[in-house]
Amino acid sequence: MFAKSLLYILAMCISAAAVAQDAKPAASKEAFQKEYQRRIKQTHLDQVYIPSDLGDAFVQLNKLIDAESKGKFKNLPEEDAARRLFFSLGRWIMHNWSFYDGSRLSHYLRELGISHPEDMAQFIIISYHRNLNRQPLDVKTQVEFYQEKRRQEAEERLQKAKIIHEETRPATKGQ
Repeated sequence: MFAKSLLYILAMCISAAAVAQDAKPAASKEAFQKEYQRRIKQTHLDQVYIPSDLGDAFVQLNKLIDAESKGKFKNLPEEDAARRLFFSLGRWIMHNWSFYDGSRLSHYLRELGISHPEDMAQFIIISYHRNLNRQPLDVKTQVEFYQEKRRQEAEERLQKAKIIHEETRPATKGQ
């Protein structure tokens, strides 16, 4: 049953990807912002209901996932749940709830302080797991974790970056 649910989610993910290929990227930053502002106000995108917040996401996941699969997910250790379901449920969440293009849920998560779509999906999976196990969500600590993770990645990229060209300008009179 767990496998059936995951196959269903994967099929939905593939169909969403096919629809997304037909969409054209925004021609400018202004066009993207205008479309983003429209999208974050919609209850449905591409005929998919978009949750408004974390509680609403839990309600929708409860509707989508059958009891047997939910039980297996609930009984996994948190780290395993987040890792194992990232490429199935996590991808489904990112694409169907429009984390890349913007949705009211992705906007809500951005306002919390999580900006990367993959972090958003993992945050929802972990929070849902904690919710099912009646554990505190500890949103603030989770948000800080993702912010620090992205800060460290940016710092590592800068340290590994190669300087293409360096130039020293001669001093001018009066300096």
